[in-house]
Amino acid sequence: MLGSLLFIVGILAALIGLGISIALHECGHLYFAKKFGLRVPQYMIGFGPTVWSKHRGETEYGVKLLPLGGYISMIGMYPPKPGQHAGEQATGFFSRMIEDGRQASAESIPEGEEHRAFYRLPVWKRLFIMAGGPAMNFVLAAIIFAFLGMVIGVYQPTTRVAEVYECVVPASERNNPDAATSCDDKAPGAQAGLKPGDVVTAVDGVAVDSWDGLQATIRESADTPLEFTIDRAGQTMTLTVTPRANEVYVTDPATGRILEDEQGNPKTQTVGFVGFTPQHERAQQGIDFVGEMYWQNLSGVYNVITTMPQRVVEMFQAGFLGAERDPYGPMSVVGVGRVTGEIVAQDAIPVLDRVATVIQIVGSLNVMLGAMNLIPLPPLDGGHIAATLWDGLRRWFAKLRGKPEPEPFDAAKLLPVTMVVAILLMAIGALFIFTDLVNPIQLFK
Repeated sequence: MLGSLLFIVGILAALIGLGISIALHECGHLYFAKKFGLRVPQYMIGFGPTVWSKHRGETEYGVKLLPLGGYISMIGMYPPKPGQHAGEQATGFFSRMIEDGRQASAESIPEGEEHRAFYRLPVWKRLFIMAGGPAMNFVLAAIIFAFLGMVIGVYQPTTRVAEVYECVVPASERNNPDAATSCDDKAPGAQAGLKPGDVVTAVDGVAVDSWDGLQATIRESADTPLEFTIDRAGQTMTLTVTPRANEVYVTDPATGRILEDEQGNPKTQTVGFVGFTPQHERAQQGIDFVGEMYWQNLSGVYNVITTMPQRVVEMFQAGFLGAERDPYGPMSVVGVGRVTGEIVAQDAIPVLDRVATVIQIVGSLNVMLGAMNLIPLPPLDGGHIAATLWDGLRRWFAKLRGKPEPEPFDAAKLLPVTMVVAILLMAIGALFIFTDLVNPIQLFK
């Protein structure tokens, strides 16, 4: 009963974190829009029917039924078509769509408020307005990561021994039951008398204070005797350990994920091997931890974007054909909520660790929201930024040539692209949600 309750609490925590992130994203747009005098009729969190709203000044603030995003409406998003005559009718589906967009934009401008239309603003102001949303997500993520690393702290491997292996087992033989049970080749650490709880303080008289340094020394010293100075329950001892050459998996230093070659096989390398695992302890980090988390998350977002066709195929296979899910693959908001619920429901995990994980997930969500919205395709913020930059480039080039300033870029012409991209995003989102419902990623089996 308690586990189910905690699972629900975890899901709610993820949804609340996502909701706050979306709300602050829209606040980023709203702040600059208001600052530059742009009229904003609506600020809404979610889509669909309005659940609650309240007017404050000229803006309606509200929440809609489907918490899958948010928006602010701004008057005069599209300029009128140059040279268009009253009563002129557009022909063709896309032409009518473009004209309907222009008409809706014109109708959104109250009489006497023409100077407050979006398209009339200087290029730099439009850029600030459209970039304000992603910028808010990036700032929020930086605050979250700084709090996580500098206040709560994160687990780091230490030079304290957690477990000592009895055998030397090559990576290619790890799944072989016979290799796991037979121990003809005793691991160097066990052979030398290394025990759990020992703290390695020096190697060959050189002090070591980090796992990375100790591991690097071991890996470079295959078949070379090393003198380990250890602290065992307060007593200083020395052990002579000779690392053995052994085949190990190549892992991503940020995530610990086993890397694969072009054929999809796990990568391996032959290095010096002693046969013990480090104990992990929580430690406060410096401000550089924020940069590390940004790099890790942005790399993940970039990987998802550049491999999206492959990801869609994998999600279709997992959702409709029962294929195994990639535990490191993308998830929908449903998948994020479920994973968060599973983590919070684990009684075996200390409360602080569960809280820290939820906080990290919210930080990663903000990096993802900010980065995805900068993709230069409408209706994403990046699409509006690209259109504004093109408008500014046209004006700069005209000025450079001594020509009159051109009419504002007719962004309404991008409405067909907006429709196609929106349909694709909704289809991909629906596929991801469906897959997360019928074949979710399970961290704890």
